[in-house]
Amino acid sequence: MKVRQIGAVAAASVLALALAACGDSAKDGGSGGGGGGGFKIGIKFDQPGLGLKKGSDYTGLDVDVAKYVAKELGHSEKDITWVQAPSAQRETLISTGQVNMVVATYSITDARKEKVSFAGPYFIAGQDLLVRADDSSITGPDSLTGKKLCSVTGSTSAQKVKAKYPGVQLQEFGTYSECVAALVSKGVDALTTDNTILAGYAAQDQYKGKLKVVGKTFSEERYGIGIKKGDTATCEKINAALKKMIDSGDWQKAVDDNLGPAGFKVDTALNPPKQDACS
Repeated sequence: MKVRQIGAVAAASVLALALAACGDSAKDGGSGGGGGGGFKIGIKFDQPGLGLKKGSDYTGLDVDVAKYVAKELGHSEKDITWVQAPSAQRETLISTGQVNMVVATYSITDARKEKVSFAGPYFIAGQDLLVRADDSSITGPDSLTGKKLCSVTGSTSAQKVKAKYPGVQLQEFGTYSECVAALVSKGVDALTTDNTILAGYAAQDQYKGKLKVVGKTFSEERYGIGIKKGDTATCEKINAALKKMIDSGDWQKAVDDNLGPAGFKVDTALNPPKQDACS
């Protein structure tokens, strides 16, 4: 098989899509109906199984969680406007009122709590590595010295690698799609972010057999729903909605529907998670 040739074509295709996504400003996120306005929710547009935009359709675990929460808050699906929320822009989108909430693989951290408030968590993932299927030299973060590693600007993944593994040649791009394209075309040796995100990319038709998740997590990523800082009342309503989603079985269905096709193994010792107290 002409693996390199196929990989190059796939990489070019994904890179084109990634650049197109980057060209969308956050406020040009695309509407879920109603001609704009309504209830604005920030999600990722390029993460299979979590937050993915295809035409006018939005799919993924984050999307299903966001729809459920919005309904519990009194907003129908047709009232939702989906807004692209790149990692580096999430706090700004919330603080400036461009979105009502962000549900975008948004890890709860103390640093972020200084700028926004969080409801949740609604899922707990772990940071891992995505590599080419034929690469046996990378077995975990300790084997990254001298390797070119890709992550996304503004992500906790990039920050943790900088702090813990100074021998790594870290390259930060605007989206994970760009990192995947660089990995396939051998511009980088590995991509790091949450195992949920990596599994989604590895399961895409154009990458089956070409990419693999290393399977050695080295962090705990608690996905929260970002809202305006200090909005305790909304936080408590969202937490009640998340608890209802979990207790009803709808949470498990959303996880199975969105992460199951990628063969993702949910850490049942951590999931479903209990929500933090609002503050």
